[in-house]
Amino acid sequence: MVAPGTTLREGLDNIMHARTGGLIIVGEVDELSFLFSGGIKLDIDYSPALLYQVAKMDGAIVLNVNATKIAMANVQLMPDPTILSVETGTRHRTAERVSKQTEALVIAISQRRDVVSLYVDGGKYILEDIPVVLAKANQALATLDKYRTRLDQVSTRLTALEFEGGATLHDVLTVLQRSELVTRMAVEIERYIVELGTEGRLIEMQLEETMVGTAADKAALVHDYLAENTDEEFAAALDQIGRLPHHDLLDFGRLAELLGYDRKLNTLDYPVSPRGFRILGRIPRLPKLVVAQIVHDFGGLDELLAATDVELETVDGVGEIRAKDIREGLRRLQEINLVDRYLQT
Repeated sequence: MVAPGTTLREGLDNIMHARTGGLIIVGEVDELSFLFSGGIKLDIDYSPALLYQVAKMDGAIVLNVNATKIAMANVQLMPDPTILSVETGTRHRTAERVSKQTEALVIAISQRRDVVSLYVDGGKYILEDIPVVLAKANQALATLDKYRTRLDQVSTRLTALEFEGGATLHDVLTVLQRSELVTRMAVEIERYIVELGTEGRLIEMQLEETMVGTAADKAALVHDYLAENTDEEFAAALDQIGRLPHHDLLDFGRLAELLGYDRKLNTLDYPVSPRGFRILGRIPRLPKLVVAQIVHDFGGLDELLAATDVELETVDGVGEIRAKDIREGLRRLQEINLVDRYLQT
């Protein structure tokens, strides 16, 4: 609501540049009315210029929940004085108490310090200048790019080992760990994009380009190596991996446990074999339902690679033409993987 490009942000910038200060509450007017004392009832359409004008008065400004109307101006807010507040200024203390007592968004604009403070559910966030947020977003993008490069390296290595039949649990967990780190860094950047509003379009385009295929690959990896590959176990594993604290994400024993293995296993020596979801998912124009049927019929990638053309054609949904496409796709993936490994070394 307060990101660059919105009319509310334009009004806040006008107030801040004029150094008049202000206290703005955004929410359901009827539900907030018990806090109001005095004031002027306006009920007029919102515009940045009007917000700036009414901010010249001392009291708070009340906007409706969508910030499309200025409901009241010059209102004295009377929150519960027993609610604990760590703020020192009168305006900010009132804002914090109102946010703790109601579900409204409260915006306090400091008169002397050119600072905009947002209060929601008792939490406080300082609205930072656009160049500061842009710098943080670009730094995060650079970090994400390094994470993605490392993910591609370990993923290429795992693919080669899968074709050779030499993958270990350690190789799998390395790719899973890197996938989750990339996902978490992307979430951080998404927050910056929201805060940047119209100024964050280029950052968003770079993020989308960097993240292509990451989520699908991570899901396929979990499908490939989950000890019990049921829909319930799969959903639970993905959810638990996403909720892991950062220090647990670095613990391969904990990651192995989430996939259904004993956390005391020596992951470096424990051989594993993929079901084939990740490899088959990289073959163009191969529907997910057909991938699932192939995996169901053959049981694993090793069995699929050893299967004859006739056996592959008999799978429900495959047929002669698609069987040739799958064979050609697997051959191309092996060739591409060899080239990628050569370039990385």
